[in-house]
Parts: sequence; C-alpha cells; structure tokens
Amino acid sequence: MACMTSPAEAGRGSRRAAPVGHAAMRSANLSLLLRHLHTRGGRSRATLSQETGLSKAAVTSLVNDLAVRGLVQEGKVERLGAVGRPGTEVRIDPGHVAGIGLELNVDYLAVSLRDLAGAARFADSVPTPYALEPSAADGRSYPLDPVLDRAAELLQRALDAADAEGLWVAGATIAPPGPIDYDGSRVRFASNLGWTDVPLAEELARRLGEDSPVLALENDAKLSALAEAPRLAQRGITDLVYLTGDKGVGAGIIAGGRLLRGWSGFSGEVGHIGLDPAGERCRCGRRGCWETMVGFDTVLDVLEADDPTRSGRLPMTERLARLRSLLDAGHAPLHERFERLAGDLVRGAGVLVDVLNPQAIVLGGYFASFADLLVQPVQSALDARLLAADGRVEVSASALGLDAAAAGGAAVALERVLDDPLLAPELEA
Repeated sequence: MACMTSPAEAGRGSRRAAPVGHAAMRSANLSLLLRHLHTRGGRSRATLSQETGLSKAAVTSLVNDLAVRGLVQEGKVERLGAVGRPGTEVRIDPGHVAGIGLELNVDYLAVSLRDLAGAARFADSVPTPYALEPSAADGRSYPLDPVLDRAAELLQRALDAADAEGLWVAGATIAPPGPIDYDGSRVRFASNLGWTDVPLAEELARRLGEDSPVLALENDAKLSALAEAPRLAQRGITDLVYLTGDKGVGAGIIAGGRLLRGWSGFSGEVGHIGLDPAGERCRCGRRGCWETMVGFDTVLDVLEADDPTRSGRLPMTERLARLRSLLDAGHAPLHERFERLAGDLVRGAGVLVDVLNPQAIVLGGYFASFADLLVQPVQSALDARLLAADGRVEVSASALGLDAAAAGGAAVALERVLDDPLLAPELEA
C-alpha cells in the first residue's frame, strides 16, 4: 500500500526530540511489526528481530500482544540453515479483522469486504439508481436519497457478512467520483452524478445507525491506484498513473510510492483536461474535455438507440459482456470506435506522460475489459512519441478491473489497524 501520511513536523526551536512515552513506543513497535508482516509475509521471530532491529525479547512480547487481538498467528516451521533450532513462522491472521470498501460509480455501486491478509470475504454490486429526466442533457439524473439508500443497503450486507464470519470491521472507505473534502468527509463536486457539497459520511452513518463502522472518504481513482500499487511495487514500479474509465475518466497518481492528492484534493481530475476548445461541451461546462472523447457513453453512442447495452439499469458486468459479444460478432461501428478510442486515449495519456513521467500507466474501469484492443495500440503510440529511450512508460490493464476502487477502499480501511493495532479488540478467551 502506498504511503498516504506526511512526516510530523518538529517544534520550532527544539534542539532534540521530545521523549516518547512507553505506551506510545509500544504502540509504534506493534505497528512496525504488523506492517512488516503485512508487507513481507511470514517470518520467524529471529528473522523479525534481524529485519526490524527489535530485540528478540521485544519481538516475542509484541507478537503475543498481536496474537491476543487476532492479528497474527503461528504457522509453519522456518529453517534458516542446518545449524540451530528452527523457528516457528509468525504470519498475518486473516480470521478476525476486516475492512470494507464501497464505490459509488455512475453506473454501479460495488462493495468489497477484505480480511487483513487481503482476501475477499464478500463482494456485491448493483446498478446505480437514477431518475429519467428528458430535460437532462444525457437523459439521467442521480437523486441523492435513492443512491445513498442503496449504498447503505450494500454496506449493511457487507457488515452482516463480516458478522457471520466473526470478523471485526476496522472501518469502511467510501469511493465517490470527484474531489473530496477530507476534513468534512464530503463530496465537493461530482459532475457526472450532479452532486455538489454532499455530506456523504454523515448521510451514510445516519442510515446505518448504531451498526455504522468508522467511515472515511477517498476518490475512486485514487483508491484504485492504491489497490494496484503493491502489485507493481514488487517489480520496482513506484511511479504510476491509474486511469479509470467510466462515464468520465479520472486518474490516481502514485509518485515515489506515495499517493498524490494535491493541495485541495483535485489531483487526478484528468477527464477535464481541455484537448479541443471547439469540441463537445462537457458536463463540467467546459468544451473539449478528454472525457468527452473517451468516456463510456462515447462507446455506447455507436449502438442502436434501443440496444439493451445502453441501459444503465443493467449490471455493468452484463453491459460489458454484451459489448464483447457484439465485438465478437463483427459489429463494424464498434470495432471502428475502439480503434479511435485508442488514439483518443493517447491524446490525454501523452500529456500525462510528459508532465508526470510515470513508469507505468494502468488502464482501469471499462478500459480494462477491452485490454486486448487498447493496451498494445496505446503502448505503440506512446513509444512512437518518446523523447528519450529511458523515458518509456509501460502500459497495462488493471488486474482488479471493476473491483479496484472497492478493494482499495477496504485496504485503506485496514490502515487504521496497521497504524494502531491496539484498536483491534482482544479475542474472547
């Protein structure tokens, strides 16, 4: 998981750090040990001592504290050599703590319940409720209450699933499109939903009542980038741009292993990069925004008006499957559209490559479902415009697809326990 915290600032005029209390030191060491196991996998106590710099006695005591809270467990025997007694592996215990992610997408709502080891324990998705309004520019509007009622139902299903499996929920991260007011847990602006200044966490907590876990908000593309980052980090890729394609297009930007939010949270609103001043008017009010060229609706527009694939009342997975069937059947306008789509993607992606110099671009959302038609043409086009050979960017499709934002949300919710393992309740004797 890419780091999302900033270093604490030292007090002005101080010549040395303030003393750290025993309780604070122990909490920090518990976090250090748990994160080490979470990132690197199972280790013997001796190996943990060597890799963390903690004494063997401290490691043993800390492991016991973590085990009491169901955060770690003993596993297989680890042999480091022919001499000496083998150690017992300590590893993450997946059976007691979980996090929830919930994506509020224009086309669907998706929830993911994941345990501390990252395994999916429950997942569900439903079409996003909307009202038909002939006066609306695209025939849809997204009234707040029906959407949040459905979102709360999905959250409750995940909470019920956690309860059935004996999992304590560390928190839930909600992933709406658009920039976030982090201090107020509000959606500042979501143009494709038609929402402005929505107190999202407050509204969902009210609907869930006393069952509500701790709720936090993060933009959908940013969470998707965080979800994909660990896989790429294993290959030394720490600078990437994740592009999520739906009605619009957003970006999650990881630079040097850290998520970039921007000073006001607007980083990644790449769908509104202006590429054609005389182009189509965007929902944001501008003309020629990138998302007017690569948004999901631009693909659907080549289909007949009565084609069921265009219906937002169908699950997104079914709509994508129908598009694939049409492509397989040789639907000429659709094939032509995807050929143009690759070029339209490069128009915006080229700007991002020049400005951000990432090692990788990951195509997510609906783009990932058509990786066979998009990845190679985008890669070739970006290669052709390289300024220097060592500036090549790797293009790939998301490994998580439509689940990326919800999976990232669950992982961010679990960060609360990784930061402070003492939040997890002790297991009953």
